[in-house]
Amino acid sequence: MELLSDIYNRNFKSLRISLLNRCNFSCTYCTMGEDDITEHTSIEANNLLDTVKKLHNVLKLETIRLTGGEPLLYHDLVPVIKGIKQLGIEDVKLTTNGFLLERMANSLKDAGMHSINVSLDAMDEDVFFLMSKRSDVQRILKGIEAAQAVGLQVKINAVVMKGINENQLLPLVDYAFSRNIAIRFLEVMAMGHLHNDPLKYLFTENEILNIIATKYNFKKMKRNNSSTANYWQTDSGNVFGIIANESEPFCKDCNRLRLDSEGNMYGCLSSNHPISLKDVNDDEALVEKLQQAMEQKQLVKFVGSDLSMLQIGG
Repeated sequence: MELLSDIYNRNFKSLRISLLNRCNFSCTYCTMGEDDITEHTSIEANNLLDTVKKLHNVLKLETIRLTGGEPLLYHDLVPVIKGIKQLGIEDVKLTTNGFLLERMANSLKDAGMHSINVSLDAMDEDVFFLMSKRSDVQRILKGIEAAQAVGLQVKINAVVMKGINENQLLPLVDYAFSRNIAIRFLEVMAMGHLHNDPLKYLFTENEILNIIATKYNFKKMKRNNSSTANYWQTDSGNVFGIIANESEPFCKDCNRLRLDSEGNMYGCLSSNHPISLKDVNDDEALVEKLQQAMEQKQLVKFVGSDLSMLQIGG
């Protein structure tokens, strides 16, 4: 079977899977509170692995990233990781808020996980609470350090919101560099309750760079194809990135598709039109569904959606 491609001749090798739409945080850029989700859903492990197998047969996937909600709340996480790798997909990654990471790091490593992203939006306890509506930022730091101790490669993701946590940029950089961790800053995305007012909290790539430049000298690195981030390297060799979906969109070579916790496919976060993969029993029907998802891909600019990240996957 020929590899599927869209009208711009892009192949899709990366799949993000939202295992569940439940989270133990209530981050201000993601949700306005528990009322955002009326019904908690999760993908049953056997059904998930069956779907991944079908998708891999058609797409020849190279990377799968497990997300949520919060994926460490997913009961069958370890069997799912092992099952995906048994399908021949070696590059299995995970994005977590890190709250349960200290006790689960070893299990993730033993299951075959190599790389995780940890969301950390502040080092200061008060600012951390403003961003996440949770206390105990030290618990996240202990999780990061436990993950490194068992040999997991860690990246830190930090969403920057104007007027809330831009004063945490340098403390976050300092911490990441002290642990030899690459850190990526994200411009806030026009998703969910922020969709109709996307610029209210926008702290731009240039503004982020200007703050980091007050303490560090750095130069821009060459961008890899389909990368969501631009990266810079400091004089001492430390690396940081910026996912600038507003200032410097990366849609043109995006190779990602998304599967939500109800078994729906999305071609782009900017689409709120789910494409159900339920009852798809042959490659021909699956290809048709995937082509529909690919038609949702943007070419120029991310425009967002009124779906929250809890609904479509972080």
